[in-house]
Amino acid sequence: MKKIRVMIIEDSDVVRMLLEEIISRDSRLEVAASVANAEEGLRLLNTVAPDVISLDIRLPGMNGFQATKRIMSERPIPIVVVSASVEKEDLKISINALKAGALTIVEKPVGTTRANFQEMADHLCTQLAIMSAVKVIRQRRPLSPTPVVRPSSPQAYQVHKNGAFGVLGIAASTGGPNALEKLLNGLPTDFPMPILLVQHITPSFLEGFASWLDDVCPFAAAVARDGEIPVAGKVYVAPAERHLQVKAGRISLDLSPPVSSQRPSGTVLFESLAREFGSRAIGILLTGMGDDGAKGLSELRAVGGYTIVEDESTAVVYGMPQAAVRLGAACEALPVHDIAARILDLIADSGQEGDRREERNTANHPG
Repeated sequence: MKKIRVMIIEDSDVVRMLLEEIISRDSRLEVAASVANAEEGLRLLNTVAPDVISLDIRLPGMNGFQATKRIMSERPIPIVVVSASVEKEDLKISINALKAGALTIVEKPVGTTRANFQEMADHLCTQLAIMSAVKVIRQRRPLSPTPVVRPSSPQAYQVHKNGAFGVLGIAASTGGPNALEKLLNGLPTDFPMPILLVQHITPSFLEGFASWLDDVCPFAAAVARDGEIPVAGKVYVAPAERHLQVKAGRISLDLSPPVSSQRPSGTVLFESLAREFGSRAIGILLTGMGDDGAKGLSELRAVGGYTIVEDESTAVVYGMPQAAVRLGAACEALPVHDIAARILDLIADSGQEGDRREERNTANHPG
């Protein structure tokens, strides 16, 4: 079987040699090139033709975000961001690299004496192998961080007191940060529902992801806390290694077994919304590998909730949305940039229907 060719871009000689050893030991992979900076990596891309890149974030000269922009605009190749730091500046670079087209962040397996070193090394190799199969697309240049957009409500959108919908649930995995920024920035600041989010991401980077989301979307975003009451216009991010649910009107976090190999799981979230809200819930399943969320979305649709999956035309990885489509779980599939407008249409339509019901009740029971 042909081995997957990996390019390592890492400025530390010691860490680079360690990564070479880890990757060389995996029967699926081989080291195609190992370089100390992004500029050298870019020069070698056409000659080496790697299947996937292991990319450090803090590099001399061009950093990991800048390198990702160049690679994705000139010669798109799957990129796995490999970072040892969860410091705010490094996390910001890492998340922006995901926005620019990198596929996932993996914790750097350093410190061979650490108890979980082998687990981290195996995870890195598995992610490199999986991501090498993703068909990435060329990004337009120039690609710079999108400014925060805090839109006012479109004229067609009105918050109705009788609106039928009470919660928005979203699940995403590979490619999720970019998709989430587009979706959430299409919603107005007076959005009338709480937003519950499951994003698959390396646990050590979860807090940084929530902080990044708080900076770039129109709402407050934070890691969810057990027992809090979700309020409109706030994003509640599932914490690392905890399922996110709603029970009796409050957020519930638990350590029950993974579903579809994921904890937190989109399916657990959607099943919870089906039980708690029924037809008053909207469920969105975005880009991601595997099938997490599909079964839960199916249950949500079965009780009358409205379900949308990201269309193949914009999904970085169509796995999760496709699994939902195959189950008949999706009311419709839309490109990510059209989902926010559809949500607002649904809210407006449901509110108008609620007003009509109230008018009929008043006419039938005057005074």
